Amino acid sequence: MQYKDYYKILGVEKTATTNEIKSKYRKLAKKYHPDLNPNDDQAQEKFKEISEAYEVLSDEKKRKKYDTFGSGYNFQGGQDFNPNDFGYTYTTSSMGDFSDFFETIFGGGGGRKTTTRSGFSFEDLFSPRSKKKSRPQYNSSLDISLKEAYEGVNKTVRVSFNGQSVSLDVKVPKGITPGKKLRVKGEKWGLDGDVLFEINIRNSEREYLEDNNIIYRADINPWDAYFGGEVLISPLTGKLKIKIPEKTESGQRLKIKGRGFENLKGSKGDLLVEFQIKNPKTLTKDQEDLYRKLKDLNK
Repeated sequence: MQYKDYYKILGVEKTATTNEIKSKYRKLAKKYHPDLNPNDDQAQEKFKEISEAYEVLSDEKKRKKYDTFGSGYNFQGGQDFNPNDFGYTYTTSSMGDFSDFFETIFGGGGGRKTTTRSGFSFEDLFSPRSKKKSRPQYNSSLDISLKEAYEGVNKTVRVSFNGQSVSLDVKVPKGITPGKKLRVKGEKWGLDGDVLFEINIRNSEREYLEDNNIIYRADINPWDAYFGGEVLISPLTGKLKIKIPEKTESGQRLKIKGRGFENLKGSKGDLLVEFQIKNPKTLTKDQEDLYRKLKDLNK
């Protein structure tokens, strides 16, 4: 079994304070969190390792036991040792959350019941942790256009909070998606609490969001749908002239790769042009004559 040097794993001195350990853990956890590295096995293993180190070093009793165990021996991280030589029984965990080293020294499960074994949820890692009691929170919603979500926008929103009516400035970042939440600290506005806005995105007549793809409805003439042609479109991502395939049907889509919506993580979708066959509102006399001929041919 390999000895785990938890101080080295977190990159802190053995004299580090609890706050220093917590600060270092938060920094590393942000970097290696599985939600930000979904297909990176090495990052996920690293996250498990630093979480285990934090589990021990952030707990006064575990840290003392760990320090006592290591103080009499010149162990180095990764060195093999036999736990039976030091009064411990070798065990393995079927859960896979902790290393064999941890399970041997501290027993299964770590004795802590939290949302994560490190004691931090994903939101905790990316939100400032206040030392004060949690403040009251007011939940609201914020409607923005697809264009505002695509480009980002500053909005002035009026809310009523505990009998107070106040206008708040809300900075909506570029790439926000439906259901995301924005917190506005109430202190700046004289509120005894924070306002949490859930984002709703309004679709336009021509465009709407489907995951990170922008769906753009393009009207085309019946003859262009049958024979093929070109149409000029003006989606959020910029004007384009595209070709209409022959014998196009209403609802048929044409994918333009990489011209979709870019979310907060930098992931970009595609532009999907959805063709809608529509008759023009006005026709010349020659066009009407042709339509009548077609009608007569189909009798």
